[in-house]
Amino acid sequence: MSPFLRFIPSCRPPRLGRLTLATLLLGGLVLVATACATDSSERAYSSTYHPSPSSQAVSTYRSSYQPARRLNQFGDSGRIDRLDRIERVDRMPAGLDIRTPSAVVVDDRGNRIYARNTRRVRPIASVTKLMTAMVVLDARVSMKTPISIIEQDRDTLKNSRSRLRIGKAMLPRDQMMMVALMSSDNRAAHALSRTTFRGGTQAFVRAMNRKAKALGMKSTTFVDATGLNPLNRSTAEDLVKMVRAASRYAFIRKTTSRGEMIVYPFANGTPLTYRNTNRLVRSGDWSIDVSKTGFINEAGRCLVMQANIAGRRLTIVLLGASGKLTPMADSTRLRDWMLAGNYTASR
Repeated sequence: MSPFLRFIPSCRPPRLGRLTLATLLLGGLVLVATACATDSSERAYSSTYHPSPSSQAVSTYRSSYQPARRLNQFGDSGRIDRLDRIERVDRMPAGLDIRTPSAVVVDDRGNRIYARNTRRVRPIASVTKLMTAMVVLDARVSMKTPISIIEQDRDTLKNSRSRLRIGKAMLPRDQMMMVALMSSDNRAAHALSRTTFRGGTQAFVRAMNRKAKALGMKSTTFVDATGLNPLNRSTAEDLVKMVRAASRYAFIRKTTSRGEMIVYPFANGTPLTYRNTNRLVRSGDWSIDVSKTGFINEAGRCLVMQANIAGRRLTIVLLGASGKLTPMADSTRLRDWMLAGNYTASR
């Protein structure tokens, strides 16, 4: 060997170093292969599940996406609340100030004039009595049969008052219906549910839920005929269907659009005067076909109507208002807005 080469370190690594180098090289190849595979997999996922914003698949993906469901105080999910927020933006016309938290206004052509929280499930209080009346009329029982008010008809849930004294008041079924509908008397409504079917109130409530299902009221549940129980629940959307169905009964139209009536429920002939709980009916400024109010603490102030405004027959549902007069004031604001020409017959 040349003397010069004796002073040059060997270029061959020791044995242990060669093994280490081989391991490092092999690991690097594995990492590169894994990275390539991962990158290829991500590209495949992206092209399959995340198409470009212009692709039809985006809307399909978004519509099928189910975010976490968080129950609010009404038992609704966060997803429903988010949809309602979108709906409020789309259905709150400029200049129309409706303050009831759940509301919908639909014209006779099915056009929504206003919509807010229409799918929120809420207690509906005495709005229930429209369904009570329909079930009685569907049963085709005699409207002239006398019905007495008995102890079973007493409200032990809310302790609401009634001038139909227990053990003393008696009315024909049609007048009992009128008192329940127009003046929202709870003893009258319970007496109707108790005496319509052989199975009593339980059979009556089952008939109410069957009727709701037949009308397509998918988010509605009834547990009593008065509305005193807060488990009587529905949505503004469902109640549009109920109001429209109720408008097909001449008895309901005639009774709920009446301002007041006098009945004689006692043996001594003492008269009782009942007034419509919807003061808009009594005002004389409105053309109302169907009307029903409702209130319990859990439901807030409720009003449903079918009214004629600016050449249109409108179905109005207002649920959950905090102020006693808010539903009436909202209805008046709606009427004034339409009469001012903001909503014409050509729309």
